[in-house]
Amino acid sequence: MSLSRTVTVRWTTRVVAVLAASAAFVLPTVATAQTSTPDAGASAAALAQAAQLHHEVTSGTLLSDHGTRPVCAHCQSVLVTEAKGANKPLTTAAPSGYGPADLASAYKITSASSSTATIAIIDAGVDGSLAADLATYRKTFGLPACTTASGCLKLENYTGGNQPAPQKSGQGAQAEEEIAVETALDVDMASAACPTCHILEISVPWQDGVTDGNTSMNDFSKAVSTAVSAGAKTVSISYGYTATAQSTSGTDLADFNHPGVAIEVSTGDSGFNGGTHTSWPSDLPYAIGVGGTQLTKSGSSWSEKAWGVDSGNGAAGSGCETFFKAANGQPAAVTKACNNHLATASVSADASPATPLAIYDTYAPFSHQPPNWAVVGGTSASSPYIAGLFARAGVPSSLLGPNTLYSSAASNFRDITSGNNEVQDQCRNYAGLSASVCNAGKGWDGPTGLGSPQGLGAF
Repeated sequence: MSLSRTVTVRWTTRVVAVLAASAAFVLPTVATAQTSTPDAGASAAALAQAAQLHHEVTSGTLLSDHGTRPVCAHCQSVLVTEAKGANKPLTTAAPSGYGPADLASAYKITSASSSTATIAIIDAGVDGSLAADLATYRKTFGLPACTTASGCLKLENYTGGNQPAPQKSGQGAQAEEEIAVETALDVDMASAACPTCHILEISVPWQDGVTDGNTSMNDFSKAVSTAVSAGAKTVSISYGYTATAQSTSGTDLADFNHPGVAIEVSTGDSGFNGGTHTSWPSDLPYAIGVGGTQLTKSGSSWSEKAWGVDSGNGAAGSGCETFFKAANGQPAAVTKACNNHLATASVSADASPATPLAIYDTYAPFSHQPPNWAVVGGTSASSPYIAGLFARAGVPSSLLGPNTLYSSAASNFRDITSGNNEVQDQCRNYAGLSASVCNAGKGWDGPTGLGSPQGLGAF
């Protein structure tokens, strides 16, 4: 599968599961004073297998024996398969990827969550099992319930009102099943970042998940304004499209201009994507482009590098957008790296499929083979997680785009100084571009932006 030069295939969601059993089972780390409860029917062997996977997650070796296959081009998702060259996704009976407390430990999120701000997640299609699957994820990791009955979880259409009924058959059902992995990832990561926040899941037509064009981008733009009108303080989008003159101007641009609302967008999973245009809507001045890292743990110590070419399975997106001079608040020292144009990313978090996150998804109306517990990676994980941190901390009224991030103290970030994302395009092939657009290094760089969070001070 291939797209145009300005939008390459975006790998974001990666699903993994059962390996050979280990000698002992240790549950994944969960939040303070929380317990992780595996499926009641999970055998001791299955639990041991999940523990072995979790060890491979923390060491960054999970993908050494697994293949991948794409899910849908614009939701930036791929499944990790049972073996290299295989098509069948892997499944687990218990969570094996990083859980909420793993991330809280890595990013020094130490204060209790108390915010009830609304995090809006925009996805294509309808996930018919979303509420039930989210309940399982949150219960397993000891997070408070978030249900439609309580009003914590709301499901809306992109034009307002209730979501349409899920597709029951044909291409629509197949697309919604594939995209459900993305949707589960989005709401689970928002939950992990802010367990007490409310979640507003907004659906655009399922066709937008498989079709590149101005119609799809216009639908997402409308969804952003719908989310803000419904009271969202943060909005996360894990999709990428080919930037056009229409999508970067007029109402498609104006719909992202909401002071005091943090709008996070995945930068993509195919590495540096050229020096002229980057994927929409991460290329908009009012969006916060979220890149990706590979997060590993040794003992009690966490370390990160840019999710890059050494993973062999995609890389964090970066690039330059010549439609704009800068993201809002982006300093000249950053735009200079892009020939004085807007540069992405601005901030990052764990995204590598070698160090992925645990999610839960059972929606399978087409194949009738749900993944259940899965592990995922990609900038579709980092974007909703950063959105949740903004909501948890309290979005400042002065925020517009990434401006408050760039004015924040350097101590609020872990500076990522290693890793390279030149999967296809090379920075050196674009006259005037700095190597920092493609290579992690001291200070700002394209793959990781200012770095990853160290506490909530940046938000």
